Amino acid sequence: MQVYLDNAATTPLDPEVFEAMKPYLLDHFGNPSSIHSHGRQVRSAIEQSRRTIADLLNTSPAEIFFTSGGTEADNTAILCTVESSGLNHVITSRIEHHAVLHTVQHLEKAGKITVSYVQLDNTGNVDLQHLKQLLLSNGPSLVTLMHANNEIGNLTDISAVGELCKEHHSIFHSDTVQAMAHYPHDLQKIEVHCLAGSAHKFHGPKGIGFMYLKADHKICPFVHGGAQERNMRGGTENVTGIVGLAKALELAYQNMEEHQRYIQGLKTYMIDKLSDTVPGVTFNGLSSSPEGSLYTVLNVSLPATNDNEMLLFNLDINGVSASGGSACSSGTSVGSHVLTALGGDPNRGSVRFSFSKFNTIQEIDYVVQKLGVDLRSKV
Repeated sequence: MQVYLDNAATTPLDPEVFEAMKPYLLDHFGNPSSIHSHGRQVRSAIEQSRRTIADLLNTSPAEIFFTSGGTEADNTAILCTVESSGLNHVITSRIEHHAVLHTVQHLEKAGKITVSYVQLDNTGNVDLQHLKQLLLSNGPSLVTLMHANNEIGNLTDISAVGELCKEHHSIFHSDTVQAMAHYPHDLQKIEVHCLAGSAHKFHGPKGIGFMYLKADHKICPFVHGGAQERNMRGGTENVTGIVGLAKALELAYQNMEEHQRYIQGLKTYMIDKLSDTVPGVTFNGLSSSPEGSLYTVLNVSLPATNDNEMLLFNLDINGVSASGGSACSSGTSVGSHVLTALGGDPNRGSVRFSFSKFNTIQEIDYVVQKLGVDLRSKV
């Protein structure tokens, strides 16, 4: 049996999305910057896709910019905000995605900013009181905090963060790559200046994403070389990707409540089965909490064995695709920076299982059975 439980890394392309993309792979091939009919036809598709995304997020099409994915969107928002705004202080957390952390660290190393890290509790929750203190102490800042953590699934109240940033005249950027299309984002209600989305996290194609940029937040371009994206990103647009992104987001919004119920059901079922099958199993962060975590992610902490580093390999041998990584042993290994920041036990193995609408109860039963047998053989 082959089971794919690594949907937080990437999701399979929805067949409906592929059908929407196919005409722009085979028939409608014009350059959208061309003024002839072939170019105008694909330009129209781009702008209709932009409008679809904007309508779903309750914002203006002029505030949606297409990128190569979430990493470029995060880099653009952070680097260009610092360059354009004159802000020299950034507030973030130690469990952000590396698209954010490495970008912030690059700016710090270059001497362009100082960085403060907001405190987290032992489950990975952002301490909003400490965030407020940092804003009071440092003046206007760029705050970059993700909506849903990609490893442990923890949800941050980005509405509350946005209100704090507004109160303290600061800019708020949120990496919403994992949460986009799984929760509604009403951009008329959230005080956020920039956020990021990536199509392949919600059954769209790889290599395409978008950045929301609030109209009154002006930044310089990140990619130069053309007037595309209203002079914000040079380069011929990925037309098929843009069409697929819009279709995937549209499908996600149409079926969001149904998918939430179904996928949360799979996750709850796996939590119960693992708790019954694997003695000593625990769950990292808030990933076992229905209210506190992204319903597509479950990060499992397993009892220490001599073969913990073989967990993913053994799952792969049995046809199960998942992700993982223990906390780092200081100075001796490279592991999960998220689990390390939370003080995780480096002797325990951790596996991130992440679910989609295409997974089944039968697959969960198979994975738990294989995992249980493997661990019992190591005891």
